[in-house]
This record gives sequence, structure tokens and C-alpha cells, in this order.
Amino acid sequence: MNTPPRKRKQATSAALSNPELPINSDITPSENPASAIIDIAAVEVPELTEQEQSDRLHLERRVERAFFEAGKALTELRDRRLYRSTHKTFEDYCRDRFGHSRQKSNYLIAAADVYENLTTICCQNLPPEDLTTNGSQILPTSEGQVRPITKLEPQEQWEVWQQAVELAGGKVPTGRIVKDVVQRIMERTQVPNTYQLGEVCQILVKDNPELRGKAGCWGIVSAVNEFSCTVRMWDDEYTIGLQHLKSYDYLPAECEQMQQISDRISRVYSDSLEETVKSLLQLLGKVNRAYLTAVEEKLLNVLESEYGREITP
Repeated sequence: MNTPPRKRKQATSAALSNPELPINSDITPSENPASAIIDIAAVEVPELTEQEQSDRLHLERRVERAFFEAGKALTELRDRRLYRSTHKTFEDYCRDRFGHSRQKSNYLIAAADVYENLTTICCQNLPPEDLTTNGSQILPTSEGQVRPITKLEPQEQWEVWQQAVELAGGKVPTGRIVKDVVQRIMERTQVPNTYQLGEVCQILVKDNPELRGKAGCWGIVSAVNEFSCTVRMWDDEYTIGLQHLKSYDYLPAECEQMQQISDRISRVYSDSLEETVKSLLQLLGKVNRAYLTAVEEKLLNVLESEYGREITP
């Protein structure tokens, strides 16, 4: 009677790791997983051609300038009102088309202005295609890196950016580094905030996108902060840096009179008002004197009777 051939047993990991356990003698060294030899063929990575090097640099520059291109495009869309065929306001258009809040769009627009300022100051002799980060000049690559300096003057933006690049070891600095540099400068050059509660101020926009449409408006100081004031204007309260405020130097009685006008306008205004009514209130919010003319007084009376709200105690 023929005996069936024995099946070859596989060595277990325990047997391989413990020399006292019997190991099947049929297993050859080459069959032992612990001693298997794997040959890996070397793969040669070809060097980039001159054209590929050029393509890579071009694409990297496009990535670095993406926030700048977005900001410039948003600026043109806003200024030319190219959204008007589908939306009443630029804010609604950005939210529906790009998923941007008004603040995000303003950040990108302001960042594009900063980028242009930096390239104008430091790269006047370079062609446009070289206005990017490379070995000779370090420029921003994202909106967040320049957000802390959007409200500074162009020369101040350049000085802060240069210091931030130095702190970053000659590389593109983070927004945190830039913000720290701004904070240090403010601490060294701190100017006391001399505004008083109830003081009437004129709003100075000075390339601040968050104050767009508020140029020439007057506001009443409702809170005095270290480097800013909270100001009540015709439509809402805003926290505004000292560089964007200019006092009218009204007498106390005139300030009190303007406070009364502000209260009356506040009782009329709401977001749901028609655009025509909002425009009329905005005109009253830009008067550069401490009183209303007879016509302006009649106009406000009509708006109060039609849209005014009672004061809740």
C-alpha cells in the first residue's frame, strides 16, 4: 500500500524566534521568510529639462500670486458693478458666487493692494513676471500674511514686511510674525488716545476697505479703546483705528445736538429699509455741521413718521 506523500509544514514565527523549538528540516534557508532576500531594481529619476524647469517656475508663480489675482479680479468686479445683472449688492454676489463673506472679499482686495505697494516700492525695475517670491526678493504668497498691515501706509507696509522677512530667516513670514512686528512698532510709537465719549468725528477711509462708502460720514464716539474708538454712525457701530478718525472739535452743546440727531436716525434705520430711504439717511449721516437745515429737518421728520421706532425703556 502506497503511503501518501507528507505535506511540507511551514515554520511558524514562534519556531523561528525560539531556537529550542524543532524546525522542519525540509525548509531551506531560501524558504525562510525571516531570511528572504528581495532584490530591488534601482530606478533612475530623469532630470528636468530646461522647458520643464521653466514650466515649474511659471506654475509656482501662479500659485504664489493666486490671492493677488483674486483680489484684483474682485476689485474690478466691484468697481465696474459687473454683478448688477444678477445681484443688487456686491456682498450678495460674492456670497452666492464664491461663498465669500463681505469681510473675506475685502481682505483679498486689501491684500492685493498691499502686494502692489510692496512690488512698487521694492521691485520697480523688475518686469511683471518677476514680481514674485524668489532668491532676490521675498513677497507675500497668501492673504493672511499681509492682513496685519493692510491699514498701514505703503511705506510702513514695506518697512514692516522687511522686518518680518528678516525675523523669518529670509523666508516668507507667517501672518503671526507680521502681526508681532506691527505690535512692536505700535508699542514703540504709541500715541495716547485723546478722544472723549460723545465726541463727534469725521471718518477718513484712507484705503481701508472695511470703511468703503463711509468717507465723509460723521460718527459719535461711544467707546474709547487703546488704539481705536467705537463710533456710532448712521447705520451701525464700528470700531475704527485712530488714523481713520478726525475730530470736528465741536463744543459740548454741539456734540449733544449731534447725539440727538444720531438717536433719531438710529430709530429710523433698519436693514430692511428700501435703498432710497437708506440713501437719504446716508446723506444726513454726512452733514459736516452741527445742525440740520430746515429741509433736512423736514425730511427726517417725514422718515420718522413713516419708519421710526419707539425707544424701548
